[in-house]
Amino acid sequence: KAWLEKNSTRVPRDSLTYKAIQYTLNQWELLTGYLADGRLNISNALAENAIRPFAVGRRNWLFADTPRGAKASATVYSLIETAKANGLEPFAYIHHVLQHIGGASTVEEIEALLPWNVTLSKLQEG
Repeated sequence: KAWLEKNSTRVPRDSLTYKAIQYTLNQWELLTGYLADGRLNISNALAENAIRPFAVGRRNWLFADTPRGAKASATVYSLIETAKANGLEPFAYIHHVLQHIGGASTVEEIEALLPWNVTLSKLQEG
């Protein structure tokens, strides 16, 4: 930050370098926010990788036909990506949910089917 502050006065104000330095200084708190919490990652690569299937599948969404179809697709994609983020194999997880959701009669039983509440051992049991 000290280098940016020192050099911001050394470049022409109408240059792209000056604009980049000012932008960085203006965003400094956000850029260094990960330092305040050790659980935060400096890189957003995990998030980028998680949304890549959406970018690749974008053309397919043109054929969702209706807003309801698009919402259903978004729900399924979200569930699959959340299963992956929780260390579950998506096909096995969806299979597990479809086997058990019909018998779920309480909010707690439905919440037990959410990806962060399902363990791989439960999936292997069927």
